[in-house]
Amino acid sequence: QVQLVESGGGLVQAGGSLRLSCAASGSIFSINVMGWYRQAPGNQRELVARITSGGSTSYADSVKGRFKISRDNAKNTVYLQMNSLNPEDTAVYYCYLVGGLPLKNYWGQGTQVTVSS
Repeated sequence: QVQLVESGGGLVQAGGSLRLSCAASGSIFSINVMGWYRQAPGNQRELVARITSGGSTSYADSVKGRFKISRDNAKNTVYLQMNSLNPEDTAVYYCYLVGGLPLKNYWGQGTQVTVSS
């Protein structure tokens, strides 16, 4: 099985930056996708960003131009650089991984990001 460990969340002022990390460990033979979801109180879960094993990236319109996702394949780690943060970015951010044969979905425990005005 696969375990995802997240780090980097915290409290930041509007306009500031944070960098989230998610390291995958366990029986990983293939990874198709890694990325980040977020959920704020009263909101639906939102796909923030994703990156494929081939390096293709995609972003939610709400974060495009401000956030950047990247990966380190040797460490099975995905990062989310978040710049120009605003209070609307406040949420619990969840790392996810899609991989293996057959394909399975794995989730991190979540890390809180709070942006103060």
